[in-house]
Amino acid sequence: MRRWSLVVTVVLVASLVFPAAASAASAQWGGFWHVVQPGQTVFSIGRLYDVSPYAIATANALPNWNVIYAGQWLWIPSSGYTPGGYCARSHYVSRGETLLGIGRWYGVSAWSIAQANGIYDLNRIYAGTWLCIP
Repeated sequence: MRRWSLVVTVVLVASLVFPAAASAASAQWGGFWHVVQPGQTVFSIGRLYDVSPYAIATANALPNWNVIYAGQWLWIPSSGYTPGGYCARSHYVSRGETLLGIGRWYGVSAWSIAQANGIYDLNRIYAGTWLCIP
């Protein structure tokens, strides 16, 4: 266990000293790490890198997108990342919207939206969330 923490420490220090090497190594994995700065949100970070907030929240298993803190490391996936495939665009759910209506708007099926977002009950979407539209 002690050896493992030493390895992690060395890797973190190396990534701070040689950021170009760290970003090149992580780019081959389809993303990179971002350290949250004071005042940043998942949405502002997503705009900064042109990545969906949903993709960031999913890649980091964030249960609540509003709870991130300065100094936290977040994995920023490459644009278009979703658990189920490619994300062509994102949609902010407004009050009263349904998956069927959103699907009609974008010309895709409600099932494909549900699958891309890990939704199992088509009647359960919540206002204020972002959906990946495949």
